[in-house]
Amino acid sequence: MQRRILVAALAAVAAQAVAEELPMEHVLVSVPLHKTEAETSMPITVLSGEELQRLASSSIGDTLRDQPGIANASFGPGVGRPVLRGQTGPRTLNLQNGTASADASSLSPDHAVTVEPFLTESVEVLRGPATLLYGGGAIGGVVNVIDNRIPRSVPDGVTGGAEYRHDTATGLDSLTGKVEGGAGNLAFHLSANTLESDDVEIPGNAMRFPEEEDEHGHEDEHDEEHEDEHGAESAGRGEIPNTETESDSVTLGFSVHFGDNGYAGLAVNHQEREYGIPPGAHGHHDDEDEHHDGDEEEAHHDEEEHAGEEENIRIDLEQTRYDAQLHLHDLGGAIDVFRGFLTYTDYEHKELEGAETGTVYDRETWETRLEAVHRPIGNAHGVFGLLWREDDFEAIGEEAYVPPTESSEIGLFIVEDIHAGNWLFELGLRGDRVDRDPAGGLDSKDFTAVSVSGSALWSMDDNWQLGVSLSRSERAPSTEELYSNADIDDPGEFVTHAATGLIEIGDPDLDEEVSANVDISLSYFTEDISAELTLFYNNFEDYIYLFNTGTEIDETAVYAYGQEDTVFTGVEFSGEYTLFALAGGEVSLGLRGDLIRGRFDDAGHVPRLPPSRFGGKVQWASDSLATWVDVQWAADQDRPGRLEEASRGYTRVDVGADYTLGLGADSDLTVFLRGKNLTDEEIRVSTSFLRDFAPEPGRSLEAGVRVRVTF
Repeated sequence: MQRRILVAALAAVAAQAVAEELPMEHVLVSVPLHKTEAETSMPITVLSGEELQRLASSSIGDTLRDQPGIANASFGPGVGRPVLRGQTGPRTLNLQNGTASADASSLSPDHAVTVEPFLTESVEVLRGPATLLYGGGAIGGVVNVIDNRIPRSVPDGVTGGAEYRHDTATGLDSLTGKVEGGAGNLAFHLSANTLESDDVEIPGNAMRFPEEEDEHGHEDEHDEEHEDEHGAESAGRGEIPNTETESDSVTLGFSVHFGDNGYAGLAVNHQEREYGIPPGAHGHHDDEDEHHDGDEEEAHHDEEEHAGEEENIRIDLEQTRYDAQLHLHDLGGAIDVFRGFLTYTDYEHKELEGAETGTVYDRETWETRLEAVHRPIGNAHGVFGLLWREDDFEAIGEEAYVPPTESSEIGLFIVEDIHAGNWLFELGLRGDRVDRDPAGGLDSKDFTAVSVSGSALWSMDDNWQLGVSLSRSERAPSTEELYSNADIDDPGEFVTHAATGLIEIGDPDLDEEVSANVDISLSYFTEDISAELTLFYNNFEDYIYLFNTGTEIDETAVYAYGQEDTVFTGVEFSGEYTLFALAGGEVSLGLRGDLIRGRFDDAGHVPRLPPSRFGGKVQWASDSLATWVDVQWAADQDRPGRLEEASRGYTRVDVGADYTLGLGADSDLTVFLRGKNLTDEEIRVSTSFLRDFAPEPGRSLEAGVRVRVTF
């Protein structure tokens, strides 16, 4: 793509680099009360610094996938949407520096989230009262991806660097760069990334065949037998066809600073992506269709032949985003801090079917956020503000299944802290007015959603904390939930969503979704130990979900949006332990795990939930060298939901090492090496629509070099 030359030149001058040094206690950018992680009762996950650089991947979902309570909903390697406590789509809000990513990822599982992990300084995942700052409907949580595109301070001189990495299983080549500088009261930022990858290499076949029991009672997928019968190309032996990706991104920003009293700034980002949808995704979904008549083996045979005959579908995505920010501090009077955000996003993607363009998705979004932190009133300290968003969505083409829709949202919110001895209380209240105005003669819909939350954090002593959070959240139905195929009276005229191969039917009569939520957390911190255990309970009234109707139209499965009361429960655990000193470094042990259950009142288990997981990491680290072994175990997902099949568990083993060489004051070079999925395990994640067509990458080696320089 055209920007590859610019990216290469930028990297040669010295651009990504390593994010600025962050303190041990990360200050939450997403919460405008200058809190650290230890100063809030909300469940929170933060990735930054070296840990984020090690985990960074081409999608935000893949970057976060192993964190407790977070999974990845992949649709091939080009797509990775975060799944928070089993929730994704409109219940998980993806932000870039505090405002919505404004892509089409909530519309369909094949649409990518347009945030960029390789250019990120930190990722903050919020749940609990603070989510009311960004939307009461963010019941799953908020993922805020933070970079420095509008510089928050004026650096001394010019800093920058570059990173290159290669992965053998995906054929990924990624080049990332950043350069920042300033003088006087002016600061600038320039960053870029370009990446390419090939078809993903996997163990065995891409397509999962019917499981049978051998003479010992064990399940056997008989991949080789099916490969011989139907051919390696149909099965995707050893790789997933049509999964190449390309991506280019360039960001330019600057800020003007008012001494210690704040700053104002502007930034523009342009990105282009193209990625393939694995074959079978847009054919019959054999894991989700129920074959009422005939032999099941014959049905699978028909599906395999159909998948082999399909045209490849690719997504061609382009987005330009403009950001403006105003931050003012120490204003005097009643207001301590004021933050203003204005974002305009122009998004478009095309679904390419072979040489033809099937559907074009176009979205223009304006968003404004105003936040004011008031000075303490007695023991109370808090923030109040306003959000306004205008969204103009249009799908163009014969296969457009959602009518053009104009949406608007205005929200008012307040979140307060109250300190009382060893107790910290947090209270939140939010009201949203949401309007959906579709074309095509459909009725417009208005929704009023009110959400409230409260929590208490008890510091029992210097080491132990106990937190309890209660909330009641309301969410307005999204455009696709209301209007997919809703303007078509004749079922024979329903439009198939080409990328998923499904007929999806909305319901304009959907009501607001209401959730009552409880979180209980217990944490323990010392100089050598940090550990946290969280239990959660979400009781939904009128939960909105896309379900398999069990019917077909012209051999295409029909899915419909409906509502049913639903309960989610779960537990999350994480811990880090410094064991002992060894050879000039320290040996540490990290443990993590999660479990989630979801059940409808009448329709059984909620589909595509993550399995129970437990992981451990042993690391030795000195000032210049770090090595580690990470093992993640996932149980069978034997509660797959109605008309779906179970997913096998897996054990994944990763190893890695980083070596950093000092190059002088504030300059260094880091060489890193990762061995991923060393046992070449076949991993089919239960959160993915494509688990039967696109397993995770097989054994791979990732290597790279990163340089940071100061001029």
